[in-house]
Amino acid sequence: MSSTAVPSSSGAPGSAEASAVRRNSKRPKYSKFTQQELPACKPILTPRWVISAFMLVSIVFIPIGVASLFASRDVVEIIDRYDHECIPVANRSKELQYIQTPGPRPPCIRKLTVPKRMKQPIYVYYQLDNFYQNHRRFVSSRSDQQLRDNSSADEVSDCKPEDSTSNGSIVPCGLIAWSLFNDTYGFSINNAPLNVNKKGISWKSDREHKFGKDVYPKNFQSGGLIGGAKLDSSIPLSEQEDLIVWMRTAALPTFRKLYGKIEQDLEENQVINVTLGNNYNTYSFNGKKKLVLSTTSWLGGKNDFLGIAYLTVGGLCFFLAMAFTIVYLVKPRQLGDPSYLSWNRNPSWQ
Repeated sequence: MSSTAVPSSSGAPGSAEASAVRRNSKRPKYSKFTQQELPACKPILTPRWVISAFMLVSIVFIPIGVASLFASRDVVEIIDRYDHECIPVANRSKELQYIQTPGPRPPCIRKLTVPKRMKQPIYVYYQLDNFYQNHRRFVSSRSDQQLRDNSSADEVSDCKPEDSTSNGSIVPCGLIAWSLFNDTYGFSINNAPLNVNKKGISWKSDREHKFGKDVYPKNFQSGGLIGGAKLDSSIPLSEQEDLIVWMRTAALPTFRKLYGKIEQDLEENQVINVTLGNNYNTYSFNGKKKLVLSTTSWLGGKNDFLGIAYLTVGGLCFFLAMAFTIVYLVKPRQLGDPSYLSWNRNPSWQ
């Protein structure tokens, strides 16, 4: 008889098989977290609590919505679309050919009437419609490393087709910089010039961290096809604020970019004469160009959507609170009373 004991197949305690089972088990170690036994808040939503919650939301949201709408209505805006009007009448049937013809163009004179007193600062924007700055190929055509550091001037691998010329690398390279907006605006009232401050129109973080103080334009807009404005090669990119504003790409096809600030009040019914240089080509993609003069409120620019959204949610919550109140008063139901259950009121199964 052999002295070696055969292990039991029943996995008795202390056996090797039982130890193996314990080692191979995927059951997590017991804890209140894994077994979902932690203390938890389990509120009972009684009708009074639900009605009170809806009323509280309506009480908070409706005044915010009204205040937002009043703030938006206090903003004074002047919007002038000029892309069609600034084409000479004889050339309006061939706008694209006119804008692509090289050489100087006669200035376009526009007159804007101030509808209501505008307090300084008055922000001057240009608005483009149907321009997709968020296109993947357009957004990726830039070199952030080149913009920050002069030693990375040749880092243009992501900038094709605007990466280099026969004279060397383009700084700043890429399609975004190449398509820089180049319409110009000059303002006057009663033949007196109205100055536009173009300092401080870009984000401070962009000027200090994204565009280098030792990076200067080089070989920019020197190819055969000119996309937009040219840059002064004696001014570093950190001070080229029109470029900095343009290169912060917009998410939507309709957007506004800050052009400058008018730092004086404008009175009601004053007429602003705008001498406009219509140079930017939006005609090849059926785009629109608009000049916008706008004040701001404590909430920012003109935007009725925020106030309407608050009023809509607040009004809906108020309506639901009233509806639930009427139902609760007309057909009250005692919480936890099983006699109100449908199968107890209609025991057809019995």
